Amino acid sequence: MSSMFGMADGDPTTALWNWAVAGHFDADRIRGAIAGTLERSVVPLGDDGAVLCDVYPVGGDFPTLVDVYLAPAGVVEAHAASAVAVRLGAAVLLPDDSLNPSRYVCAEPDGTLSLVHVDETETDDGPERRNARPCTGECQEPRRPAAA
Repeated sequence: MSSMFGMADGDPTTALWNWAVAGHFDADRIRGAIAGTLERSVVPLGDDGAVLCDVYPVGGDFPTLVDVYLAPAGVVEAHAASAVAVRLGAAVLLPDDSLNPSRYVCAEPDGTLSLVHVDETETDDGPERRNARPCTGECQEPRRPAAA
């Protein structure tokens, strides 16, 4: 997980953060938690603000999906997800940097980060994730190459 802890400059990035939150949360609460973490305004898609955020419900064990656009490049995604998990009191899943499609980083409500596997089903409303379980280490896949 070493790549989760790198830092960059503070300029906005075009990267998209895709998270799934354990529990049903309204969009205002999610945006408020992200805004508090990033210390920037976080607004719905289509509004003017430093960070754009789309929140929508699906089924599964992580039924609130969150897409964050224009997050500051100087913020490590896993650290932001960890802080948001603490603010919400709910686990947050985010993609890890492996090639294994079932493996995620889980930010626990206490701020702990760990690797987990989840079962994912695509639905018309979006991906539903269930059955989170710890990564045992038997799943070690090659890491994605670092961007040049």
